[in-house]
Amino acid sequence: QVQLVESGGGLVQAGGSLRLSCAASGRSFSSYAMGWFRQAPGKEREFVTTISANGGTTRYADSVKGRFTISRDNAKNTVYLQMNSLKPEDTAAYYCAARALGFSVYPTNYNYWGQGTQVTVSS
Repeated sequence: QVQLVESGGGLVQAGGSLRLSCAASGRSFSSYAMGWFRQAPGKEREFVTTISANGGTTRYADSVKGRFTISRDNAKNTVYLQMNSLKPEDTAAYYCAARALGFSVYPTNYNYWGQGTQVTVSS
């Protein structure tokens, strides 16, 4: 069992930056691939980025590539999402998720989810 708690969301102007954190509790965090997803009102949850259990492999959605960076600190049981050059279309609730097997871009493949943190980008 893994419990996930996101933090770091907020209101930011377009072009600004935010850093989201996702703290995990429970066993064997370092054996889980982690992902960030987002969901805007009226839209389906969409893939943002994912990182392998050892941090050696990452994947990004085309919409955030070059602007967002995922990282993890297994000693701190935490995964991060650095978001730069934010755009109004990045506005959404952001969720972190954990998967016991290899990383995936599909939300249905993830076993555990946090409660989400809201990111609002004003124009």
